[in-house]
Amino acid sequence: MGKDHLPPEPHGKLTRSDFWFPDGNVVIIAGTSAFKVHRGQLERHSEVFSDLFSIPQPKEQVLVDGCSSVELQDCPSDVFYFLSALYDGLYFKRSRSSDFPAIAAVLRLASKYLVEPLRQRCIARLDADWPSTLTGWDLRERRSTDENGRYVPRDHCAHPILVIELAIEMHLPSILPAALYDLSRYGPSKIMAGAVAPITAYERLISQLTATTLPQERPVRLSRELLCRTLRGREATQRYMASFIAKELHCRSPAEDCLNRALEKDSPSRPCHESFYFIMLNILRSVGGIACGRDADPLYTLVQASEMLTRTDFSDGHHQCGLKLCQACKSDFAEAASKAREEAWSMLPQWFGFIEGDKPTSLLDLD
Repeated sequence: MGKDHLPPEPHGKLTRSDFWFPDGNVVIIAGTSAFKVHRGQLERHSEVFSDLFSIPQPKEQVLVDGCSSVELQDCPSDVFYFLSALYDGLYFKRSRSSDFPAIAAVLRLASKYLVEPLRQRCIARLDADWPSTLTGWDLRERRSTDENGRYVPRDHCAHPILVIELAIEMHLPSILPAALYDLSRYGPSKIMAGAVAPITAYERLISQLTATTLPQERPVRLSRELLCRTLRGREATQRYMASFIAKELHCRSPAEDCLNRALEKDSPSRPCHESFYFIMLNILRSVGGIACGRDADPLYTLVQASEMLTRTDFSDGHHQCGLKLCQACKSDFAEAASKAREEAWSMLPQWFGFIEGDKPTSLLDLD
């Protein structure tokens, strides 16, 4: 790795990148960055590069460090990550949000230069972080909860606004519903504030090599159309929970085979009625954002409601205890909550404006 600058015309001053092999036989130029690599390595993975290198070069071409050069109209940082993947592979030991710049860069150039294995690996990682199934979403949420029970999604997954921007750019409609749902769980002010694109590893490297300051972080905000879709979807999630409370908890009838029916003649099934009322109050606290700030997250709220059925850490004023629901009423409510989660997941495309009535609309028509 060198700090030398290369001054050939007509490129002007070029900065050697981390990819500068002494035995390289072609120099890739992107912006003011130069990468001395091997033609065979690029040709082996990409038909596009193979075709590009087959074009006869003009005799008067200026050599760079004794090699012919190819200028790409790509971001230098993207080229760096792409070459890293071609030479060193693309591996994700565990889910980290810091992987996103590499995933986005490799996906862009693997798609452009037809390197399908790398493209599929990037898509598989995005699908894991922004799944199209409820089972996948639940797995993702468990990964985002640390050993102390803290929910830290941004440690594991990139900010959803960055993902939405990439999904639209690269035509990946399957990850949009989950990304928009994730974003809608923020408060409106945070949604409107947008996100910041992280400074890439290559930008840090070049800053060190050239002794220059790091570039400013790039703000990323939703378009008006996407902002409206997100906020409408957020309202829909809250309406859904209000409907669930009214239908499944408010004055809920006990199960037909409720075991508490015969306990009190004047108030049959009272323990079950009181328990449902207690669950309703706790859900209302979540919906109102009082408990944990996740006031627009029905998938989480419904899990919490189901978990209350087996918890034993409630207090009756004297000691810890569980809810006094009978097993029949527990089973009935658990089934209702499970069905509601499945229904909520299936409604995401409609909530975020991708289905109007029975007619699907383009997930990518967002300009």
